Amino acid sequence: MSQSVKHRSIRSLIKPKTMRPTVFWRLTEDIPKSLSTVLMVTSIALPLILWWLVTTLGNIEPTFLPSPADVLEAFGRLWSTRELLKDTVASLWRVGVGFLFAALLSIPVGVLMGSFPSIRALLEPLFGLMRYMPAPAFIPLLILYLGIGEEPKIMLIFIGVFFFNSLMVMDTVKFVPKDLIEATYMLGGTRWEALTQVILPHVLPGIIDSCRINLAAAWQLVIVSELIAANEGLGRRISVAGRFLRTDEIFVGLIVIGVIGLTFDLLFQYLLRVSCRWASQKR
Repeated sequence: MSQSVKHRSIRSLIKPKTMRPTVFWRLTEDIPKSLSTVLMVTSIALPLILWWLVTTLGNIEPTFLPSPADVLEAFGRLWSTRELLKDTVASLWRVGVGFLFAALLSIPVGVLMGSFPSIRALLEPLFGLMRYMPAPAFIPLLILYLGIGEEPKIMLIFIGVFFFNSLMVMDTVKFVPKDLIEATYMLGGTRWEALTQVILPHVLPGIIDSCRINLAAAWQLVIVSELIAANEGLGRRISVAGRFLRTDEIFVGLIVIGVIGLTFDLLFQYLLRVSCRWASQKR
């Protein structure tokens, strides 16, 4: 066998193992920023284009599926009367208060449960039990105990977020490498220093992610509470629109909720990049 033929046969054997995949199918690797931007724009633009094509080319009754133009017109109508603004502010306030109280209490509780097996053994069975109870099932009791004002709506969000967030933070803390804790003690650190200067910084990205995920649950719960008893709010707006078959207004409420949720999601990701520059994972 000639030398050139031998080289070609060797390259043919090595090439499948060393050949890099296409940019789109890179496994756990970063993709170019330009491709990331194109894909994110496509994820929003493609459904909108399909929606427009279906309502334009298809013979669909607007009562069942309004066109993007109809929804945009409904948005302008509700915004001009300031009804949409009042509903949005009311829902934002309820979510903000309920989620803030739940986060402020669940984060330290979750850190303590993850750090101390004794506290975990004391609270995890109760929290696990509460986690499987659907929060909307508490609505009749909350109305009975707290009335029909703002208190039951805020408490419903608190119940739906507190237990889930506590358990997610606990799981994050449980997987802190024990080598870090032992190294802290070997260097003369105290239990308090290990908790505040080792464990908390290590799990901060996980805590932010847990809050980001559970914020979606807060929005679902506020909409459920407003469907039952509320004078204003995006949930009430959707409920009233459904009662009178105003499908375009239902789409307006859903899209506003989605845009607000996406905005908060991006804010959490920005907070993660700013506060955890040392974190190795890419967000």
